[in-house]
Amino acid sequence: MTEGSGPADEHGERSEIEGLRARVAALENARARSPGHHVKSFVAAVLIVIGCILAPLSVVAAWAADQVADTDRYVDTVAPLASNPAVQDAVANRATDALMTHIDLPARLADLVPEDRPRLRQALGGRLGDSLEGAVRSFVHDKAREVAASDVFKTVWTDANRQIHSTLDKALTGSGGGAIQLKNDTVTLDLGPLVDRVKKRLVDSGMAFAGHIPAVHTDFTLVRSQQVGKVKTYVRLLQLAGNWLPVLAVLLIAAGVLLSVRRRRALVAGCLGVAVAVGLLGIGLRVFRVIYLDRLPADVSQDAAGAVYDALTRFLQTTVRMVVALGIVIALGAWLSGPGRHAGLVRRLWTSGIGELRDTADHAGLRTGPVGPFVRHRRTWITWILVAVALLVYLLWSYPTGWVVVGIALCLLSVLAVVEFLAATPPTGEQGPPRAPV
Repeated sequence: MTEGSGPADEHGERSEIEGLRARVAALENARARSPGHHVKSFVAAVLIVIGCILAPLSVVAAWAADQVADTDRYVDTVAPLASNPAVQDAVANRATDALMTHIDLPARLADLVPEDRPRLRQALGGRLGDSLEGAVRSFVHDKAREVAASDVFKTVWTDANRQIHSTLDKALTGSGGGAIQLKNDTVTLDLGPLVDRVKKRLVDSGMAFAGHIPAVHTDFTLVRSQQVGKVKTYVRLLQLAGNWLPVLAVLLIAAGVLLSVRRRRALVAGCLGVAVAVGLLGIGLRVFRVIYLDRLPADVSQDAAGAVYDALTRFLQTTVRMVVALGIVIALGAWLSGPGRHAGLVRRLWTSGIGELRDTADHAGLRTGPVGPFVRHRRTWITWILVAVALLVYLLWSYPTGWVVVGIALCLLSVLAVVEFLAATPPTGEQGPPRAPV
C-alpha cells in the first residue's frame, strides 16, 4: 500500500476486484446457459455413451478377428489343451467307448487260436473270466489314456488344429467341413486318428483281433450350446467388423470429449464408462461359464468342457482386464491433472514429498548441477514426451495385458518422479556456491 492510502482506498480496490469476479462469473453462467452449449453437451454425452456401449462389442470383435484369422494365435490358444488331464481323460473315455462298441468278445474268443490265448491272458493280467468285459474295457482305456498323454497325441492335436484353424469360424458360422464341425449346435472333433493309434497299441500288446476293427470315427464335444446357432450370426458380424470397431469406439469417445465444455470431466467419465462396460462383459463371461457347464448333457465331461471354454475365452478375458486397467489409468491421470480440490491435494503431497527428498539430498551435498535448471525450464516438454513414449510402448506391445498397462503406468510415474526431483527448486541460499567478494 502506497503512502497516503487509507482503508477507504483499500476497500475500493477490493470492491472493484469482487465486481470483476462477479462479471466473469455472470459471463460464464450466461455462456453455460446458451442454447448452443446445451446442444453440444447433449451431442457429446450421446457420443460418449455410444462409444462406451461399443467398447465391449469391440473387445468381442477383436477376439473374433484375431482368434479366427490368426492361425498361430489360435494354435497357441488350443495347444495347451492336449496336456490338460481332464481333456486327456475325456478323450480316452470317448475312444474307449467307440472301440468297445466294435469288440464282440464272445465272437473274438471263439475265433481266438489257442496259441494267442496265453498272450491275451498275459496282456489282461490273467483276467479272463466272468469280468472279461470289464477287464478288456480297463485294458483298452489304459492304452487310450497312454496315447492321450503321449507326445504323439500332442502332435496330432496341434497339427490338426493348425490345419483346421478356422474352428471358431465353423463353430460360429456353420460353414465348412473338416475334422471340426458344427452339428445341431454342437462343435465336435473327430477322434479317428487317435482311435487308430489306440488300435495299434492294442495289437502290439497282444490283442491281434483289434487290427480287424474297421475305421472308427467318434466325436469329441468341444462346445455344445443351444445358443450357438442364434449367436453365430452376430459374432460373424463382429468378426467382419474386426479391429475397425475398437477404432470407431475410441473416435466416438474422443469426439464427445472434444465437444464437451468440461473436457477433462468428460474424459474421466468416458474412460470410467468404458471400464465399467467392459468389466460387465468380463463378469458376463464368468456367469455364462457356470450356466454353460450346468446345461451340458451328463455324458460330457464338466472338467474338459470347462478347460476348453477357458482356453477359447482366454484372449477375451485378457483383453477385458487390459481395457479395464487402461480406462482406470487414463481416468486417474486426467483427474489428477485437473483443478479439483482433492486432485490438488494429491499433487501437493506428491510435490512436497519429492521436495523434502530433494532438500535432504541438497543438505547431504548431492547437487544436480546444470541438469536441474535444464529440466526445470523444460519440465512441461519432458513430461509430454514421456507420456508419448509410454503411449507408444503400449501401442507397439503385442497383445498387452492388464498387468502390462499397470506396469507401463508405474514406470511412467517413476520417471515423472525423477523429473520432479530434478526440477525441484533447491532451498534458498543453496542455488550454487557462494560468489567471491569483489
